[in-house]
Amino acid sequence: MSTEATETETATETTEATETPHRPRILSGMQPSADSLHLGNYLGALVQFVKLQHDADAFYFVPDLHSITSPDGSTNLAQRTRTTAAQYIAGGVDVDKATLFIQSHIPEHAELNWVLQCITGFGEASRMTQFKDKSSRYGADSTNVGLFTYPSLMAADILLYKADQVPVGDDQTQHVELTRTLAQRFNHRFGEVFVVPKAVNPPNGARIYDLQEPTSKMSKSGASPNGRIDILDAPKTIAKRIKSAVTDTGTEVSFDRESKPGVSNLLSILSAVTEKPIDTLVAEYEGKMYGHLKVDVADAVVAALEPVRERTLELLDDPAELDRLLAVGAAKARAVAQETLKEVYDAVGFLPPARLN
Repeated sequence: MSTEATETETATETTEATETPHRPRILSGMQPSADSLHLGNYLGALVQFVKLQHDADAFYFVPDLHSITSPDGSTNLAQRTRTTAAQYIAGGVDVDKATLFIQSHIPEHAELNWVLQCITGFGEASRMTQFKDKSSRYGADSTNVGLFTYPSLMAADILLYKADQVPVGDDQTQHVELTRTLAQRFNHRFGEVFVVPKAVNPPNGARIYDLQEPTSKMSKSGASPNGRIDILDAPKTIAKRIKSAVTDTGTEVSFDRESKPGVSNLLSILSAVTEKPIDTLVAEYEGKMYGHLKVDVADAVVAALEPVRERTLELLDDPAELDRLLAVGAAKARAVAQETLKEVYDAVGFLPPARLN
């Protein structure tokens, strides 16, 4: 091979390497706090997970450690954890593209949490809105220290993998801001170890509201189960709940969150499922009644969720294979987590354990 050819190939390789875009590392997850993810989880988060995994180094996890901060968080936890992971996969998370794992399978989360707790101010933790809201709801006797330190564990989840971006809903943005503060504080005090992440609120993430109380976000803790659509609901149940959804006075199908929250919620759901702009949908329903909209929303949601439901049940019928997939993900995640934790321990000054021959 001539020198000229070698130089040309080297220049080409250098150019290709230079032009290769940086793949941001992202981390996100949803708690296994119910027997199924609901429609809000699916459209607001899982659909985004699937889109993001193609252009990012994606780490998706099931944060089961966080679940036990609530009074009933340990109820059927193992089964709920498996079900949540199965729904990630059934919803389109590709375990060959993304790293999928269970939080408690990686002990480094808890270990890093302790270090971060020791640089978190009591006042900072006290100001977290979710702690205030949940402790008020649970009452003094059921509020635990884990709930108070939830934000530092969330920071550990993020910083352990040196995530650049954290796709979250508006209610979690405050926690990511604390994570940024802790990363900067640690780096300043002990040396540069952590990437300072930023919260990302996906622009296409749908905010889905309760079907019976359309001014409240869809949630497992809603006043009535009829206000929620679960991924594992039977098609007949989904259709019935959508057709029984609360609407508004008047008959015109229009989008107005203030004066028509019920109809606006149905339009948001249909837009998210069909990927049609809301303005286009409103034009299509000119002269039609709310009943037409409900039927179409029910049909669209059933069509979207039924394949996910069926695939989830298939995965749950073979728990050994599902556990194998999660073990593969845990091995990939732990390799990253162990390396980061070693850097942290070295920076803090912990004495490394001696190895016995």
